[in-house]
Amino acid sequence: MRGEGLALEASVLEGATERLRPVLMTATVASIGMLPAALATGVGTDVQRGLATVVVGGLVVSTLLTLFILPTLFFALERLFERKGWGLRSRRDR
Repeated sequence: MRGEGLALEASVLEGATERLRPVLMTATVASIGMLPAALATGVGTDVQRGLATVVVGGLVVSTLLTLFILPTLFFALERLFERKGWGLRSRRDR
């Protein structure tokens, strides 16, 4: 989207908004699928419960990273590169 001439802020917001539904749907479905294993209390569920908890926790963390941390990091780095003259626009002008 940056290549199409959009401003940095608009590009980051558009990209994050575009990825919101697929990322949330994937994480939600996988978490709901692991819920019975995470809540199991029967015989032999010691390992199963621990594994399910780790998987659900990893899905939550990766969802937060994908939707909030990575766009913020991209925005900060891209702004820094533009100030230094290493941005996409300066490369295109050469």
